[in-house]
Amino acid sequence: MIRQLQKTKLGKMHRDLISEKIFFEDDRLVVKRTFDADGMIKDAEYARQVSPNAIGSDHKHVGNVKIALVHEWLKEAGVSWTDTHAVQEVIKRKLMDGEFSKLRNWEGNW
Repeated sequence: MIRQLQKTKLGKMHRDLISEKIFFEDDRLVVKRTFDADGMIKDAEYARQVSPNAIGSDHKHVGNVKIALVHEWLKEAGVSWTDTHAVQEVIKRKLMDGEFSKLRNWEGNW
């Protein structure tokens, strides 16, 4: 199923998907997806080398994070996608955290 998904347009967004398990737990349907972070880390390394994040620039490319990971961060924090300020804060806090620092390509503070 994963191979078929990867061949579709939607599958290209999930190219780092390793496995997907669907099962019932009590009365809930659970979908457990496992992703490979190597693509995000390689993208961040490349962006560190080529991004024009010059001092004094108004716009900064601070990191590369797949939407599936952002979704998990928001779910963990109990934040809704519609609360844009809270979403920004969650992403900022996670990127500043040492655990996800490899996803950053700009080492400044914001």
